[in-house]
Amino acid sequence: MTSPRRPFFKLLFAGLLLAASPFAHAEATRGGTLTLLLPSEPTALVTVGNVATPILSVSAKVTEGLLKYDYDLKPEPQLATAWTISPDGTVYTFTLRQGVTWHDGKPFTSADVAFSIDLLKKIHPRGRNTFANVTAIETPNDHTVVLRLSKPAPYLIRAFVATETPIIPKHIYEGTDPLTNPATSAPIGTGPYKFKEWVRGSHIVYERNPDYWDKPKPYIDRLIVRIVADPAAAAIAFETGTADLGYRTPVPLADLARLKAVPSLRFETRGNSYSYNVTRLEFNLDDPYFKNEKVRQAVAHAVDRNVILKVVNYGVGQVAYSPIAPGLKAYNDPAVTPYPFDLKRANALLDEAGYPKGADGVRFRITLDYNPIGADGPRLADYLRTTLARVGIAVTVRAQDASAFIKRVYTDRDFSFTTNGASNLFDPTVGVQRLYWSKNFIKGVPFSNGTHYNNPKVDELLEAAAVENDPARRVQLFKEFQQIVARDVPDLNLYQPEFITIANQRVHDHSLTADGVESNLADVYLQP
Repeated sequence: MTSPRRPFFKLLFAGLLLAASPFAHAEATRGGTLTLLLPSEPTALVTVGNVATPILSVSAKVTEGLLKYDYDLKPEPQLATAWTISPDGTVYTFTLRQGVTWHDGKPFTSADVAFSIDLLKKIHPRGRNTFANVTAIETPNDHTVVLRLSKPAPYLIRAFVATETPIIPKHIYEGTDPLTNPATSAPIGTGPYKFKEWVRGSHIVYERNPDYWDKPKPYIDRLIVRIVADPAAAAIAFETGTADLGYRTPVPLADLARLKAVPSLRFETRGNSYSYNVTRLEFNLDDPYFKNEKVRQAVAHAVDRNVILKVVNYGVGQVAYSPIAPGLKAYNDPAVTPYPFDLKRANALLDEAGYPKGADGVRFRITLDYNPIGADGPRLADYLRTTLARVGIAVTVRAQDASAFIKRVYTDRDFSFTTNGASNLFDPTVGVQRLYWSKNFIKGVPFSNGTHYNNPKVDELLEAAAVENDPARRVQLFKEFQQIVARDVPDLNLYQPEFITIANQRVHDHSLTADGVESNLADVYLQP
C-alpha cells in the first residue's frame, strides 16, 4: 500500500464536492482571529498520555501526525509523504517530509518519530494495544522510519492521525517525565499554530506559525480557545457571534432547534467518522456490591436505553447495546442486550444476591460519579438515580472537575460506578480493546480498563482479532467478544451520540477530514 496518486477525474470530482460544501470557498482569505469554544478545560495540551476530549480538541493544532484521513478513513500525507506496507503486513515504511522544523527551530527527523511511537506504546491510553505488535523502530536515515511488527496489525495504517499518534520533539522530551514535562502544557510542535499562552479557567491562545511547511497555510493569524463551562452561556456566545466554532454539540441539545433558526450559524455532522463515541455506565468490579454479577445484571434490567436516549440526549443519536459502537457497522453486533428493561426481574436478582429491601425500601446505598466532560453527565446521573431507586438502590450523585474524576477512577480506584464516554475510534482494536483487555488495567492511565474486567477468553479473542488479516474471521472474533461481554456485563453501553459542529457563517473549511475540528485546522479561514 502506498500513498494515493489519484487520477485526474477523481481529483476533479473531489474538487466539485468541495466546492459544493457550505464550508468551502474558491479562494481562502488571509488574516483574522478564530474563537473555538470548549465546554471543559483541558488538563494538558498534548495527547501523549491522556485522550480526554478537551485535550483532543487542541493537541493537533501544534503537534501533528504522520498522516491525516478523509471521511472514508483513506490515509493522506501529513508529516509522512509516502508509505508502504509489506505483503505480509509486518513492515511499515514511512518517507518523511523534508524541510520541516519544530517551533523552536530544530529540524524534524526520523528520530522524533521513533521516539514518539516508542513513548506512546508505553504511556498512551491506547498505545499499549495499538502498537502492541511493533517490535522494532528503525531509522535508516533522517527521513525514513521503518516499523517492524511481530504479527500483522490490519488496523495500524489508520492510527497515525495527529491526536492518536502525536509526533513530539525528542530533544524536548527525552530524559524527562513526559506527563510533567513543561511542553505538555506549553507544547512545541511542527503544526500550523504556535502556542502563546494558557490562562487557566479562561482561554488558550495560539498564533500563526510563519514557518509552517504547508505554505501559505495557515490562513488565520490567531486561534483563541475559550473555556465556557455553562452550556447556556455557550449558546448565547454562538448567537451573539462571540464564539466562531464548536464541535461535539457544544450547546444544550434543548437549544438546537432555536439556534438552527439563527441566520449566522451553520451546522455540520461531517468530520466525526474517525471516532464513534459511546456513553457507558461502568462498574468497578472491585466494589463490594458490583463484584456480584447478579447486582450488575439487576442494574442492567433497571435501565431503559430508549428512555435514556430520549430524555438524556433528546433523541440525538442511537441506542447502543454492544461494546462496539453502532457506527462501526462492520463489527457491531446488533443483537439486543440479554438484560432487557424489566424492573420485576431486577428486584428478583437483587433478592437472590442477598440484598433485601429494608423498612425504608432501600437495599443498599451507593455513590455514582459521572464524567464532567460533556453536558449529558448530570442528566444521565439523575435518570440513573431515579430508576435505581425503583429497585431499592439509593444513589448519591457526586460531581467533581475532570482532573478529580480521572484521578478518582483511574489512579485512586475510589469509586463504585460511573458514567463515562468512550471513543471507539476507527477500529475496535484501537478504541474498544483498551476498555476490556485485562492487560490494559493500568493504574494512573486515563480511559483504560477502568472496570478492572478480566476474562481470559475475551483477552484471547481481542488478541486474535488484533492480528487477523482475514476480514470475515476478524468480524467473527469481535462478535464472539461482544456476546461474552454482554453476558458478563462489566459495563452498560447506553447510546451513541450524534455530534454536531456549529460554526459562524464566516468560518470556512473547518471539517475537511475524518477528525474534523480535532484536526490541525490549517485549512480554516474567515470571510466577512
